[in-house]
Order: sequence, then structure tokens, then C-alpha cells
Amino acid sequence: MIEYIRGNIAELTPAEAIIEAGGVGYQLFISLNTYSAIQGRQETKLFAYEAIREDAHLLYGFATKAERELFLQLIGISGVGGQTARMILSAFTPAELVSVIQNEDVRLLKSVKGIGPKAAQRIIVELRDKVDALTGAAGGTATAGTVSTAVSEAAKEAGSALTTLGFPPAAVHKTVTAILKENPQASVEAIIKLALKML
Repeated sequence: MIEYIRGNIAELTPAEAIIEAGGVGYQLFISLNTYSAIQGRQETKLFAYEAIREDAHLLYGFATKAERELFLQLIGISGVGGQTARMILSAFTPAELVSVIQNEDVRLLKSVKGIGPKAAQRIIVELRDKVDALTGAAGGTATAGTVSTAVSEAAKEAGSALTTLGFPPAAVHKTVTAILKENPQASVEAIIKLALKML
């Protein structure tokens, strides 16, 4: 198993990073939190998780071990796959997610696309006793970046990330446009977080 990959950031979007290490470019699927933590850097170290399926061999990357541990806990729950877990970790920082689970906030958790009331309840029931150990580690999570981006670039980047996550392009365009109409200065991270609750 690959524990982590350290190297140059060859390409970076809010949904994936390509890290060049030893002459090889590794494609890692990332959450919005990891994107926020590594954007603007030339080099990075991402903790990895390999998902080996019959039809694909995927790598997920995480800025912190706490985020990876939460991801592993999430995908261990029946009905929660890698894409859904990544979406949850894009909607909340690890510290926020731990708090949501500890507070048994079903309403907030089911605001994430693809998480219904039953799934939210199942996540809380199965993880509430396991996340206590992560409370300290999750507290140091990076917050969203503050680098301002041109509106068109922000819309394009956010739209691309949301499409990569599996949302229909037409719905993504409509949602991103509505968000930017209300808040023209919204960062890419802010647009995606809002869109994940609207789509």
C-alpha cells in the first residue's frame, strides 16, 4: 500500500491533484479541504488511499492523516463509497465533520448531496464512538484559502470540479451562476461548498 506521495504539483483542481514523484505523475482524487491546504504550493506531501476495483485503480489523496482516517471510516459504512465520502469531506472540514457526528446533527449531514436521512443517521450511529480519537488531530485542519480569483476563473474551476464529482453539467452551470449572482466575490472553495448543498 502507498502511505504517502511527496513531489511537485504538476496539476491541481479542486477535485484532483497530479503529483510528480520520481518521474511518475500520480493522479489523486482530493477533497476541497485538501485542495485548500495545498493550493499555491509547488511541492506537497499527500497521504494516500488506494481503491482497487475490477474496473478501476484509484488513488485518493489527503493533506492530513486525520482526513484520511475519516475517509476510511466513512467508506467502511454500507452505502458510502469513495465519491460520497469525498463529497462529505468537501462539505465539511474534518473538525466540522467530527463535531456534526458528535452532536448527532442529522439535518446538517443530510444537506450533502447523496446523503438521505437514513444514511445520515447510519453514519452518526456507526461513527460517533470512533471519532472521539480524531478530535484533537482534526482540529488543526486547514481552512479555505483566501486567494482571490477572477469570477470567470472561479466559475470555470468550480464547475469543472463539480462535474468531476458526477453532477450534470447543465445543473452545475445553473447553480454556479446563481451562487455568483448572489456573491460575485465568492472563492472557488465557497462556490463548491454552497453548490454541494444546492445540487
